[in-house]
Amino acid sequence: MYKICSLFAGVGGIDLGFLETNKCEIVYANEFDKYAVETYEKNFNTKVDCRDIHDVKLNEIPEFDIMVGGFPCTSFSVAGYRKGFEDDRTGDLFFEMERIFKERKPRVIFLENVKNLVGHDKGNTFKTIIERLENAGYKDKIKCQVLNACEYGDIPQNRERIYIVAFRDKEDYDRFQMPLPTPLDKTIKDVFNFETKVDDKYYYTEGKYKGNIYRLLTEEMDDDNTVYQWRRKYVRKNQSNLVPTLTANMGEGGHNVPLIKTKFGIRKLTPIECFYAQGYPKYYKLPTDMSDARLYKQAGNSVVVPVINRIAENIMKALN
Repeated sequence: MYKICSLFAGVGGIDLGFLETNKCEIVYANEFDKYAVETYEKNFNTKVDCRDIHDVKLNEIPEFDIMVGGFPCTSFSVAGYRKGFEDDRTGDLFFEMERIFKERKPRVIFLENVKNLVGHDKGNTFKTIIERLENAGYKDKIKCQVLNACEYGDIPQNRERIYIVAFRDKEDYDRFQMPLPTPLDKTIKDVFNFETKVDDKYYYTEGKYKGNIYRLLTEEMDDDNTVYQWRRKYVRKNQSNLVPTLTANMGEGGHNVPLIKTKFGIRKLTPIECFYAQGYPKYYKLPTDMSDARLYKQAGNSVVVPVINRIAENIMKALN
C-alpha cells in the first residue's frame, strides 16, 4: 500500500479518488477548516491534523510515498481575489507544501487547482510552481493538463481544473500518462433527484423571496433537462445541459446555487446533490447539524472525484 500525505485535505475528495484504487492509505491529513474536518472525519478513518500548516513540523509527519493537495485557490480563482502569491491570507500556502516535499522528496506529488492558475500573472505564478518542483528534484518529470469533468470524469458538470503530477523517478514518469477523454454518459437526471420531493426549504414559491424572483424563474425555467442559476437579477440557463461550475460562494445568499425544474416545483440543488455533482459516491455522509451554507461551500471548494480517480489509477500503474 502506498502511503499518502494529504495537505489542504478539505472534505477528502482527492483522498477518496486515491483510496478508490485500493492501493493507497492515508497516513497523514491536514486541514485548517474545522467544518471541513468534521465532514472529512465522518467519512474516513484518518484523524485530521487541523493545525495551521505553518505550525506543522517535518518530524511530525509520518513517512509517505505520495503527497496530494489542492492548495487553496482563492488567490488564483476568477471567482476569488486573483492576488496569487501576494495574497496575505493564502498566497504562501504552496510554499508550505514545498517546505515539506523539498525535504521528504516523495515518489509522487499530485496537485490540483483552478484553471486560472495557469495564466495567473501572465503565467509567472504557474512557472514559479513548476520551477520549485524542478529545483526539489522533479525536473523533466512533471506532467500537467487542464481536464474538464464532463470530458474526463463522466460527470455532467462544466469544471476545468489544472492537474500537476510530478515524479521523483524517471522510470515512473515514463510509464505515466494523463487519462484520455471518456464519453459523457451521465445526465443531470442520473445525478439529481427529480422524482422525489425534498425539504420545502429548497423550493421557490410565490412571496418567499423579495421582489419578482419567483415570477422570473417560472417564466424562464421551461426545461426540466438542464440546470439554471439565479444571478442576482436574471436567470441563466445552461445551454449544454451541464451543471455550471460549482463555487465556494454558493451558500452566501444562495444566488449561485444551481436550480432545477421538477414536477414538485422549482428548487435549489440540495447540498448532497452538489456533492453528487462532484462525483461523490452515494455512501458519502454529510453532518446533519451543519448549516447548508457551510455544506455548499465545502462542495464548491472540492474536486471531481472520478477525474482524480482516473489520474490516480494511472499513477498506480506507473508505480507498479
